[in-house]
Amino acid sequence: MGSGDSNIVFHILDVFFNMVWQIYWPLAFGLILSSFIRNMLPVDTVSAHLGHTSVRSLSITTLLGVVSSSCSYAAASLSHTLLLKKATLANAMAFLVSSTNLIVEMFIVLVALLGWTFLWGEILGGLLLICFVALLFTRFFPKDVEQELRNKLDSEGAPVAKHDCGMDMGDMHHEDHKQMHPEKEVDDCGMAGMHSENHEHMHHDHGMHSHSEMHHDEPKSDCGMDMGSMNHDSHAHMHGSNTSEMPHTPPSKMTKAAGFFHMDLAMIGKEILIGVVVSSLLITIVPLEGWRALFISSDANLPVWLHSFLDVIIGIFVAMIAYVCSVGNLLLAAALWHGGISFGGVIGFIFADVLTIPMMRVYQKYYGVRPAKWMVGLLFVAILLTGLSVDIVFHALGFAVNDSSLRPLVQDGFGMNFTTIMNLIFIPLSVWFYRIGKKANAGMGMSM
Repeated sequence: MGSGDSNIVFHILDVFFNMVWQIYWPLAFGLILSSFIRNMLPVDTVSAHLGHTSVRSLSITTLLGVVSSSCSYAAASLSHTLLLKKATLANAMAFLVSSTNLIVEMFIVLVALLGWTFLWGEILGGLLLICFVALLFTRFFPKDVEQELRNKLDSEGAPVAKHDCGMDMGDMHHEDHKQMHPEKEVDDCGMAGMHSENHEHMHHDHGMHSHSEMHHDEPKSDCGMDMGSMNHDSHAHMHGSNTSEMPHTPPSKMTKAAGFFHMDLAMIGKEILIGVVVSSLLITIVPLEGWRALFISSDANLPVWLHSFLDVIIGIFVAMIAYVCSVGNLLLAAALWHGGISFGGVIGFIFADVLTIPMMRVYQKYYGVRPAKWMVGLLFVAILLTGLSVDIVFHALGFAVNDSSLRPLVQDGFGMNFTTIMNLIFIPLSVWFYRIGKKANAGMGMSM
């Protein structure tokens, strides 16, 4: 291998590790926060405040987004959690776009890279994007597709119940169980309903008394899975020689949250890694002039609105294939602005961090193929409308955007800085939290 090839490989690795170093702590923080919210936030609370779309609910989701992580993958996990907790689709998507665009660290980098005018454009654009997202997802997202999405989310609820009880009863039929015990209204946390023929066969084989006689003096609700009062001999007789004692102490909230953290990483970890690797290769191999060549020069004899329209569309497509994270892609945004992209094109490029190919794969895993396609399509339209609107407003108001305030971004490296301090905290914390979750899920019979 020649020295030139060695330099390219070294440069790719250098870009890759710098990207990982830059996004690690916000990604870890967002996923850990998501796991705790998913475990501890009551469904009724979310349903009461975010179960319908209104100005108040959108204000709440925007505020939540502002104070949350800036990493798009973590934002996708948190919005997924809100949907699991019965928030409306419009509120969850509003959270997704606000948590990746209306954040303090992005504002600081924008001012450093592109100047104050782009900061005001980002703030105005972020608020407009939330409004467009709420409108489009409320009015145009098909009801049957939303029902498909909800069904997939409901299917994820089954493992959650299994975590609490340590039992996999997903294939049992509630109707059969009721037929066997018509005299009792049994509250069984969704685990009731064995096949009647299997249950009766078990009784005949072991010569047991009827189920109603065995539980005559027991409470009807067994949500806590406290089986201490059950006659142990009868329990052992029911299960034969393969009896394994049921756990009496449910897992702690910390352990449950760690389990969700482990499951999230198992689900989207590969997509995150692919996204960073592809981005490293593109940024290293494709020169900045190559990205600039995609855009229409400002010298082209086109109407302003058409120039802006085409630039915003191209900006969105470029962001789809050349993205790191909502803060990391600002370096490329500055280069594109230097190369002649319109103001609205830069805004569209920045906002399209939620439409990258790895993010689309995350949506597909979370929500299914059809819901993911509709999400991507409506987000694309919302970002396009936002980029055009910001461009029109700033031209109408006569805001001048020039290159005088532009300067290259010096990314935080491995020196003693804020990124290093946060990574020194979150790297060991996330590894410890992941190991707890992996152990907890393995104890539940879930291998990932």
